[in-house]
Amino acid sequence: MHYPGNVLKLNLIKYSSTFLSINQTLKTMTQIEFSHQLVGLRNNLEYYANMLTSNREDARDLLQDTFLKALSNRDKFASDTNLKAWTYTIMKNTFINNYRRNQKANTIVDSTEDLFYLNIPRKSDFPSPDSLMSEKEINKTIHNLDEEQRLPFEMYNAGYKYKEIADRLNISIGTVKSRIFFTRRKLMDSLKEFSN
Repeated sequence: MHYPGNVLKLNLIKYSSTFLSINQTLKTMTQIEFSHQLVGLRNNLEYYANMLTSNREDARDLLQDTFLKALSNRDKFASDTNLKAWTYTIMKNTFINNYRRNQKANTIVDSTEDLFYLNIPRKSDFPSPDSLMSEKEINKTIHNLDEEQRLPFEMYNAGYKYKEIADRLNISIGTVKSRIFFTRRKLMDSLKEFSN
């Protein structure tokens, strides 16, 4: 069958645009799949972060940094490689870089003749009077909050998850998140002198 030139061009344009839209859909699916698989590794990565840092807060920060770096460097991930190994490598390298940065920040250069500064004990088993006063003031401010703001905030700081707080207080997760957010903001405003 012989097609006139214009009909053939129209068909080619139609099929090429269809192919491009399918190709873009596949790309989008790949990004969605990548994100889905990355989120699926959360428990493994969280365990690894806790193992590396031995500190819950540092592990959370490391996990966030790892997710951020993995998502921002998604174009460098080869689809035929192991995503778990790739993200573990990102986490390990991030941990090492953070450790080195912290070590450099904590290095003390002592130029005194008898190394006076290096021989001063840095840690004390007793809290300073200032820190005791600060802690009392902060706790007093927290306890003066309305109960509906204070309870979710205290439970979250005690380690409860949003869903657990919502179930215990019989409120929605969104309400829990907003109460914690606004309580945190209110405390930061009223305790500005302790922010240093």
